[in-house]
Amino acid sequence: MPETGSEPTFSSLIVDDEGPTRHARLAQRPASGTKRWWIALIALAVAGAALVYWWRQQQAPSAPPAPLATEAPPAKVETPPAKAEPAVRHPIDEARTRAGLAESGADRDRVPALAESDAVVREALSGVPGGAGFERFFYPQDIVRRSVATVDNLPRKSVAAQVMVVRPVPGSFLTANTDGKLMIGRDNAARYTPYVRLVQAVDTKTLVALYVRFYPWFQQAYQDLGYPSGYFNDRLIDVIDNVLATPEMSAPVELIQPHVLYQFENPDLEALSAGQKMMLRMGSENASRIRVKLRELRGLLTGVIAPS
Repeated sequence: MPETGSEPTFSSLIVDDEGPTRHARLAQRPASGTKRWWIALIALAVAGAALVYWWRQQQAPSAPPAPLATEAPPAKVETPPAKAEPAVRHPIDEARTRAGLAESGADRDRVPALAESDAVVREALSGVPGGAGFERFFYPQDIVRRSVATVDNLPRKSVAAQVMVVRPVPGSFLTANTDGKLMIGRDNAARYTPYVRLVQAVDTKTLVALYVRFYPWFQQAYQDLGYPSGYFNDRLIDVIDNVLATPEMSAPVELIQPHVLYQFENPDLEALSAGQKMMLRMGSENASRIRVKLRELRGLLTGVIAPS
């Protein structure tokens, strides 16, 4: 029995009330409460750290989404610039004005089709002063097409006989042996004389007027020849200039014959165009007369007379 008037202690309550079991249970209570307090503290710290991490994630800029896999764009194909069409240097309308023709567009539209041109051209040439005997020297079929092809080929190295508008010069090419050298024979020029006389006799103004009147045929034939963007009158002036640039020879021209055909002994002369070689073969006098006619023709077509 405890003494009267004294307070019981904490340990005496454990032993006297419920024995060892009660003692053990009651003795653990302080430890169990402390453990729960530490667990709560740790959980609170973890929750706080998670809250801080979440807050930082919200403040950081969001990363851009990963691009979707796509096919590579097709390679850019560079389109070459369109080739500019050459400017017309010698407009036929200016020649039409110089020739005293004032045809309207409607008048020019009344020109028949190129396929019908032969009969019209033959009739027109029959009225040209000095044009008598045209068919003796020129082919009467495909006159416009042959004329365009002949003009286009004269500045080249050779002219195919089947495209020529002029009939072949009759007779054989005449040569002479002078002091052991092969030359163009003096009599060879006589083969060309009838042609030159016809050219001299034809009235240049009337001829130009016909050319200007029927120019749509010449332009179409030139385009059909393979020059869809070309301008035939420009080509004609260039060819006239090429022929006018033929060297003037005062002495007989020396030749060589490496094979069947003759060639000029001088390499510079051999390198000349087909039209220029023709001027040399016809002789200096005939060539001088042709030059006069070509300068007249050029002056009427361009308003500028080529220097002599």
